[in-house]
Amino acid sequence: MNRREFIISSAAAAGVAAASQPFGSAAAEPPRAAARQFYELRLYHLRRGPMQKRFDDFYRDAAIPAMNRAGISPVGVFSVMTGSDSPTMYVLLPHNSAESFATANDRVHSDPEYQKAGAEFANASPADPAYVRVDSSLMVAFDAMQKLETQETLIYESHSKKANKKKIEMFNTAEIALFRRKGLVPVFFGETLVGRRLPNLTYMLVFDSASEREKVWAAFGADPEWKKLSTTPGYTDGEIVSNISNVLLRPAAYSQI
Repeated sequence: MNRREFIISSAAAAGVAAASQPFGSAAAEPPRAAARQFYELRLYHLRRGPMQKRFDDFYRDAAIPAMNRAGISPVGVFSVMTGSDSPTMYVLLPHNSAESFATANDRVHSDPEYQKAGAEFANASPADPAYVRVDSSLMVAFDAMQKLETQETLIYESHSKKANKKKIEMFNTAEIALFRRKGLVPVFFGETLVGRRLPNLTYMLVFDSASEREKVWAAFGADPEWKKLSTTPGYTDGEIVSNISNVLLRPAAYSQI
């Protein structure tokens, strides 16, 4: 697999990477027509040293295989290239229904193979924990992009839910299509339902290199259609966006995205 760079963007949180196959390919959770997916984004805050290897061993050998057997696929795992709070590992989990999200932990933790392969991680002692803390947010896919596709992660925060919905409308009606036309390749767009720093939305883009990222963003920013859209009353940043966070991510060798 070509190990590309991802950017995740958010208005209040950070994002994750891109996928090379559509979500929901496993038999346990068959895709549902015209149904938006749900995305869980986990941030595992670690300490440098053995904790990092233990995390990689756990996700590669125990967590991802068990999640796949439970119908959660593909699973994306990313490390921070550029951004705050390193080392932090980002894990992106797609669900075809809210029920899948609600029952995921029980389905995975009851898997006998998972219990065996993940014993060291699960049974870590207080003196030598498996991780420092985990942050988790739940998102629902945008109408204009209902399922995960193929790294930059971006988070757009808004001062009110009304403004947040207006920014989502802007993406749904025009901005996502413009992204695609200018060569910005999205992984997902999600409206955060549960998480920190609400209201916000998060999306992820994938790039083959840092130089490609700079080139494509420059072309997007200079596009006449974007200039017109971004200055349209009701759609300007000053009206609907209060903060943007960007994190550059690199997929782990065992990541399925």
